[in-house]
Amino acid sequence: MSRTTTKPSVVSAATARAQPSANLYDEITARIIADLEAGRLPWVQPWGNSGVAAPLALPKNAATGRRYSGINVLILWGAVVERGYAGQSWLTFRQALALGGSVRKGESGTTVVYADRFIPGEERQRA
Repeated sequence: MSRTTTKPSVVSAATARAQPSANLYDEITARIIADLEAGRLPWVQPWGNSGVAAPLALPKNAATGRRYSGINVLILWGAVVERGYAGQSWLTFRQALALGGSVRKGESGTTVVYADRFIPGEERQRA
């Protein structure tokens, strides 16, 4: 299997840290419905289609190697198919800059959902 180097795609860092808004939920729901109406199951890996250049893989952060999970997998798979990306590696804008890269003018990020464990204040103080 040959190994090719691809440029990581950019994920909006500010949006990734923000709480999901109703607009994000609406956008994701609309994408899923559109895929279903087109006869595609968005939770099934779309690889094997002639129009998909990316290898079979779960999306991961190119800087940390951390795999995306949950709804983010569907969001990022959809972006790979829709935009014709050749890889499954993603960076935030700031990560791209920190690694010496740049983002082309006019490019836009793909919004992902950031989720973290909630630890009540009392438990944090006890720890």
